[in-house]
Amino acid sequence: MSRLLEPFEFSFMTDAMIVGMAVGAVCAILSCYLVLKGWSLMGDAISHAVLPGIVIAYAIGLPLAVGAFGSGLLCAVLTGYIKANSRVKEDTVMGVVFTGLFAFGLVLFTKVKSDLHLDHILFGNILGLAPGDLRDTLIVAGGTLAIVLALRRDLLLYCFDSGHARTIGLRTGMLYYLLLSLLAVTIVVSLKAVGIILVIAMLVTPGCIGYLLTDRFNRMLAIATASAVGSSFFGVYFSFFLNASTGACIVLLQAAVFLVALVFAPKHGLFAARRQRRAGMAARESGSAGLRPAE
Repeated sequence: MSRLLEPFEFSFMTDAMIVGMAVGAVCAILSCYLVLKGWSLMGDAISHAVLPGIVIAYAIGLPLAVGAFGSGLLCAVLTGYIKANSRVKEDTVMGVVFTGLFAFGLVLFTKVKSDLHLDHILFGNILGLAPGDLRDTLIVAGGTLAIVLALRRDLLLYCFDSGHARTIGLRTGMLYYLLLSLLAVTIVVSLKAVGIILVIAMLVTPGCIGYLLTDRFNRMLAIATASAVGSSFFGVYFSFFLNASTGACIVLLQAAVFLVALVFAPKHGLFAARRQRRAGMAARESGSAGLRPAE
């Protein structure tokens, strides 16, 4: 028992668990909207595009979070502008913009002398949080959650049917940039926990899990949050014994939960789909057997 409770004896482990659960909750809530909107690649784009902002902020002495947020928001605005003023589709635009900004960030990183570690930016350093990181993360995560939950109905309608939202008088342009801003803030908060690369999974996987397990949005939010918070807690916990990357353990647990949901979801899982196909074949066969030739 003492061996099992050993991770809780270290403050850096408990801080990592708290930060991981806070980040997981915010990412899970946003991931539900991203899955409905079809914006999974947008999270990928913004997470990669923050790198040049981080390097520039370090070079001129600004907080790294400010540079990351500005760079991520620039990526989102550029994507929307190019999509609105060209014939190129949104997913293609995102691919061009985020790869270009990420490459620009890598060039800056090699040219600017700094004590930043690229591994920490890409993969996170949740076990090496600074004294104020826990407080800052909880404040930003709490504020983001409060905004999303306060506007959850408007955001849901916008993500589900933006045309109808515009018809009934909702300011869809404001909702568009608000959602992008919240996404950029969430990515900046998540960088310290899991880094640029792994944050993509945290913004996509929980929503996919909820989408497979229910058709009700409120239940989808609850399931996504529970899966993300649980994966964050146990990912940090298991990484202590495995001596493995903490962020990677969190994402691996989320992927495992997704696979279980994909296979065993009662209505939309692979087994359920097989049962439905068999039931349909049986119904067709029984219908064919009941036919009588015309007299």
